[in-house]
Amino acid sequence: MEKNEEKIEAEILESNVKEEKNNTINDDATEQVKTIKDEEINEEANTATAVEKKVEEPKEEKAENSSYDFKQKKRPDYRELKEKRDKKNHRILISSIIVVSIIIIGLLASTIFALLNSNNNKIMGGISIDNISVEGLTDREAIKLLNEKIEEKNQKEFVISINGATYTITPEQIQLTYNIEKAVENAYNIGRDGNIFQNNFSILQTLFSKNNIELEYTYNEELLDSIIKDIGAKLPNVMIDNSYYIEENELIINRGTAGVILNVEETKALILANITKQQNSPLEIEPVYSECPEIDIEKIYSEVKTEPQDAYYTTDPFEIIPHKNGIDFDLEKAKEVLKEEKDEYIIKLKIIEPEILTNEIGEEAFPNLLSSFSTKYDESNVSRSKNLKIAMSKLDGVVIMPGEVFSYNKTLGKRTVEEGYQYANGFAGGKVVPMLAGGICQISSTLYDAALYANLNIVERHNHMFQAGYVEAGKDATVVYGSLDLKFENTRKYPIMLKTKAGGGLAEIRIFGIKEDVEYEVEIVSKITDYVPYKVVYENDSSLAPGVERVSQYGLQGCRSTTYRILKLNGQEVSREVLSTDTYDALNKIVRRGATATTQPVEDIPAAAQPISDPIPVPTSDQTVAPTATPSPTVAPTPISTPAPTSTSTATPTPTIAPTTSPTGALEP
Repeated sequence: MEKNEEKIEAEILESNVKEEKNNTINDDATEQVKTIKDEEINEEANTATAVEKKVEEPKEEKAENSSYDFKQKKRPDYRELKEKRDKKNHRILISSIIVVSIIIIGLLASTIFALLNSNNNKIMGGISIDNISVEGLTDREAIKLLNEKIEEKNQKEFVISINGATYTITPEQIQLTYNIEKAVENAYNIGRDGNIFQNNFSILQTLFSKNNIELEYTYNEELLDSIIKDIGAKLPNVMIDNSYYIEENELIINRGTAGVILNVEETKALILANITKQQNSPLEIEPVYSECPEIDIEKIYSEVKTEPQDAYYTTDPFEIIPHKNGIDFDLEKAKEVLKEEKDEYIIKLKIIEPEILTNEIGEEAFPNLLSSFSTKYDESNVSRSKNLKIAMSKLDGVVIMPGEVFSYNKTLGKRTVEEGYQYANGFAGGKVVPMLAGGICQISSTLYDAALYANLNIVERHNHMFQAGYVEAGKDATVVYGSLDLKFENTRKYPIMLKTKAGGGLAEIRIFGIKEDVEYEVEIVSKITDYVPYKVVYENDSSLAPGVERVSQYGLQGCRSTTYRILKLNGQEVSREVLSTDTYDALNKIVRRGATATTQPVEDIPAAAQPISDPIPVPTSDQTVAPTATPSPTVAPTPISTPAPTSTSTATPTPTIAPTTSPTGALEP
């Protein structure tokens, strides 16, 4: 029965298909086909009924019901089916027309929208760069706006806080630059760099969801590393790494000490994020404790051991090959020495000098004066003057090859009494006190300026805690053996030689070499951007009568400065480089007085009330504070002051040392 019904339905579908395929058949033929089909269906239905009755005789009642149901089923109404089919086709046609109409309208709207925007030469709405809205601006207007905003950002000081101490840094110090042109180009291309539909979608999307383009930036990684190292070296209880140096025929190895350090990479990432995201709150950085690594004597041996080599030069092409001393030591004995727990180890070296030294190959190898710089000192201060002359003697005749990095600490070595250094005034705990080798920072500062005027690359340099009196702010270079160093690289084509002279109150360093095809006129300009007032601190002194006061230390205002190196060619400026942005603390004025019933409060001295001619003590960094005697109860010490040293400089082949008046009176530590 079910098979017959399926056959009937199949026949009906076949009839419908044939009817659609052959519209040319007339209605009479169609009716004949229907009649024949009806007869066939009736015969098949009767046959099926008979078979069903024969098969289901035992179940007569059920068969009768089934036969009755079958009789109740109506034959298909083919006209009704045709009407339904026609209605369905009509609905499909209407839907198709609507869809096509929508597409056509969309195409027309998109085309019109695109045509309207095709003449628009401005950045689309809803677009910003570094959270600065640039919508409705031309590319030039956007670049101008961003340059103004970035210039403001680069002037901003960002504060770094480490264990309560604060440090400042500006984007200018690390030569941070933004790729503004690329960002503006990307912003301008939104809604323009695709087809009509993509562009229109991008335009509408930015209007509703906004689009902020991040500024790409670059910075001088070496400058940032140097700043982080400078900050890290000033941390209390900082870790000191193992170090070594060669002094005459001895290798001196200093064992470092455990302490705190900055994670350089983490600190670098935090500083960059703080600057680029324009954070206003101070950046808190936690130093980490670190053990000093073990001394690697085999590594030191591989670095120290050399064969002797004579110095010579060639004329075509001109080239100087410096001498090299042969150096060797007993590695096994050194390992035994290092088994002892000591802070310093001295290992005897075998020095083999070559037959010809570099400074013996003749002045014709260094014919031209490249730069000269000099500073004045008080020759009546015997101990300090001797320290300066010792430092100068160690620099005299030093040859620096192209690409070689000079180290002040490595050249001078450790400052000791055995080397002849004496105690002279320096700074400790914010006070002027006698220190071993006090004053040699004046020589490192003099050398720093001479290197600047020779247009050499500065690798490492640090400013003093307080402003020095022998050079302008931003032109000094402090050193601490084993920590802070002055390093510069010979970036010229030929070797250079240092020649020094100290006497008559004048310390002069000259740099000789060979002039290159293009020699720039060098100017070093330092600008003070801010002053910091000092305070007056009163200390009770029982040796003084009540009400009697004595100044034991003059005050010194602090300042902030920015220093530039300007290169000129034929009188025209070709480049301007920011060398450093420095901060100098204020030095308190200390007044000792006889004890009274009341306590005088600390007084702030406004910066405006302090003339620049106030005494400026010269800071030193080396090394050991001399023991001080207890003052006599009947003698009041006088303030420590000396005439102000001054500086003169020139980058010409024949410099003239003209005495000038220092802008600041100064103490000479």
